[in-house]
Amino acid sequence: MTRRLLTLSALLAAMYAQAQDSTQSKAMDEVVVTATKYPKKTSETGKVITVITRAQLDRSTGKDLSQLLNEQTGISVNGANSNPGKDKSIYLRGAKADYTLIMIDGVPIYDATGSSSNFDFRLLPVDNIERIEILKGSQSTLYGSDAIAGVINIITRQGGGNKLISPFLTATYGSYETRKINAGISGGGDLASYNVGYTHYKTDGISESTDKANTSKFDKDGYEQNSFIANFGFKVKNIAKITPYLRYSKYNGRLDSDAFADDKDYTYNLKNLQTGIRNEFTLGQVKLNLLYNYTLTERNYFNDSLMKESPYDGYSTGYYKGKEHFIDAYVHVPILSSLSFTGGVDYRNGVTDVTTAGIYKFDLMPGVIAKGSYGSTINSDSAKQNQVGVYGAFAFTDKSGFNIEAGGRFNHHSVYGNNGVFNVNPSFLLNRQFKIFANVSTAYKVPTLYQLYSEYQNPFTALDPEKAITYEGGVQYFSTNNLVNARVAVFKRDVKDAIVFYTDPNTFANYYINQDKQKDWGFEIEPTFNFRNKGQLILSYAYVDGKVTTKNGAKDTSYFNLLRRPKSIFGATVNYHITRALFASAGVQSFGKRSDIDFSTFPSSITNLKAYTLVNFYAEYQLIKALKLFIDVKNITNTSYVEVLGYNALGRNFNAGLTVRL
Repeated sequence: MTRRLLTLSALLAAMYAQAQDSTQSKAMDEVVVTATKYPKKTSETGKVITVITRAQLDRSTGKDLSQLLNEQTGISVNGANSNPGKDKSIYLRGAKADYTLIMIDGVPIYDATGSSSNFDFRLLPVDNIERIEILKGSQSTLYGSDAIAGVINIITRQGGGNKLISPFLTATYGSYETRKINAGISGGGDLASYNVGYTHYKTDGISESTDKANTSKFDKDGYEQNSFIANFGFKVKNIAKITPYLRYSKYNGRLDSDAFADDKDYTYNLKNLQTGIRNEFTLGQVKLNLLYNYTLTERNYFNDSLMKESPYDGYSTGYYKGKEHFIDAYVHVPILSSLSFTGGVDYRNGVTDVTTAGIYKFDLMPGVIAKGSYGSTINSDSAKQNQVGVYGAFAFTDKSGFNIEAGGRFNHHSVYGNNGVFNVNPSFLLNRQFKIFANVSTAYKVPTLYQLYSEYQNPFTALDPEKAITYEGGVQYFSTNNLVNARVAVFKRDVKDAIVFYTDPNTFANYYINQDKQKDWGFEIEPTFNFRNKGQLILSYAYVDGKVTTKNGAKDTSYFNLLRRPKSIFGATVNYHITRALFASAGVQSFGKRSDIDFSTFPSSITNLKAYTLVNFYAEYQLIKALKLFIDVKNITNTSYVEVLGYNALGRNFNAGLTVRL
């Protein structure tokens, strides 16, 4: 780690000496909405926020959403570079996947069907996204459950502009017979706007699992997705803006049996519908927002076992259905020129139905055959939960450069009762160049419907929410001529009452309990150097460490448990406009060593995964105003590496195509 920090310091010094003037807008004046729920300059908030702009998204057509997020400081997405159809797990600052809240256009999106409620990144193509704001640290005051490590707000593309009709098309082809078409139409005027798009994606993929014995019998596990999005906007003078929307996505693919285990007839499919309406009313200086969202998710898994790949391979089926209703009503009120208040009430309702069944028969040991069947059912008549949250936050901005935000939330849950959270976030902008910030905030995650109502529900007591407190501090530097923008942040996150899967040592009964304590800490260094209008150099280094404290018999035991998460990630990206029409970008990411569990042996054991470095390249050429050609090459050096033990990662691969916007 020391060697990497020295290398980073040398690069900083060298690039600072070579940096040139820039006419780009200053990073400190960039306006974000996720930090406070209303537009605010980054210089006026002490929260740690990263923005992925429209320009970056336009140059990410050859990536999926998980690969794009995997390039951001402090984030690792496990499975981002595995088989395209494999599940993706996001680790923000090393926290487990369901500690990051995903929002779309400011609305929290939950999956009521699984053992965790985290959003499936495969559902939303990059082509439909206008902007992404990543807000780090505990954020439950404004956003409720799941926002322990942070919030990722995905803002979709809207209509508008001066054109009534503006068609667009993107077509790509790449490695593994990968094809993608995104087509649609957008437009608008003074009173209304619209954006309607359709995306089709299909790939033959690779074998999801690793052929450890090199039998050459493992088949490819393909994946296909179709997505539709429709956003509409209606304005009533300067009084109201009404924005109904609909998003529908379905995908299907093939799975392998397990790590190092192939399966030729194991399939899955998913359908997801999100629809709702966002309303903003202007009453003098007061803004009133009313949001409603409905999410329907259906997942099916089926293995007919006609082609047995292992002695354990058997018939299995699983059906999962979940519904989520979310309502949020909040106001933003300027009290004084330097003081404002944001507060509201939100409501969340979730139900689920789950039916699983299977038949198995295998040789347990020579002469002993294990066989039987299993099945379970969760019914939405009983598997339901409701939450009502009341929240508020004050923001004070002084001409001296001092800013502070403070607020709290009271949450009532239909199963476990009440809980509360708070946040205090002061910052100071010195000479419009140095921003010093600190943050103390608490957060929570409610139990999922599966944890509450499956056959593994706690028979003795209701589960409590998982609770966290995060401490952050750091400094950000903005050069007066926008030569350099650099941020250093340090964080410490403590979680208690973590929900774990427990086996009673006396009865061998399995159920969920609140038990573990998790302590994580780390830091991030993010310098960016701009070179006139020609390009920029972006460097990053993130480090995280952590340990869990759990019960081992009657005693507590602590150990490192951030499995599949590298302690350190270094990144460097150079963007450069070679000519007015030709743009190129080269990036390097170095991922440190990780640990994983090898379940292919008995007993299972901890295995270390080697560090690896990926080199990527992107180029685009603006042939005419309406037509752009591009190519995206990942893992140029064809590095062999492992993201998940027993599963394959992609070798050298490319996507190339064209974009037309009239």
